[in-house]
Amino acid sequence: MADLSMPTAAPETGRRIIAAGIIRRAPGRTITVRVTAAGATGVIAKQVTR
Repeated sequence: MADLSMPTAAPETGRRIIAAGIIRRAPGRTITVRVTAAGATGVIAKQVTR
């Protein structure tokens, strides 16, 4: 019987994450963050209402 209490390694798929990001909308602004192996960048932009 397998010991399910120990975590196992994820199977190799040949893929890897190269970037991750988030977009959050707060009242009056949009916050965008992008993270890559090279570093992180972010922008806070004022929302334009029409």
